[in-house]
Amino acid sequence: MIYILMGVSGSGKTTVGQLLAKTLHCGFHDADEFHSDANKAKMHNGIALTDEDRWPWLAAMRAAIDTARAEGRTHVFTCSALRQAYRDRLTPPDGGVTFVFMKGDAAVIGGRLAGRSEHFFNPALLQSQFDTLEEPCDALVLDIRQTPEALVQRILAEVPAGAGAAVAR
Repeated sequence: MIYILMGVSGSGKTTVGQLLAKTLHCGFHDADEFHSDANKAKMHNGIALTDEDRWPWLAAMRAAIDTARAEGRTHVFTCSALRQAYRDRLTPPDGGVTFVFMKGDAAVIGGRLAGRSEHFFNPALLQSQFDTLEEPCDALVLDIRQTPEALVQRILAEVPAGAGAAVAR
């Protein structure tokens, strides 16, 4: 079972993803681990990434997803996956992943980003992420105003054990 928690920066992907992985006693990877130093520097300096910047990053994530699946391991990943084309690159031909969309509005997320100091993402890029976002039609949609614990419980309640395909909600 592969979970991919997606959404704009500051939506709580990492917090909820880590808690989900802990609850499931499985592995966890944040998409930031797969970014090049050049990508991180661009974002830190308020420069939005291009698709050309993203393709190697998504390919590295996909390789990690394929490895976890080949080993039969449940694993939680986080990734903004803002466009359908990015989600398509993360999804193996036979499916095998469940997307969970961490949905929130700019006011809530902007407030969260304002309180972060130890992350390379420049809050000035938030609007560009919302502009890029193509909301998924094949994902479990969560309201990020709920507590991380409530969000994990909703994921566990709504994603059937052993599911490996996107869930429409």
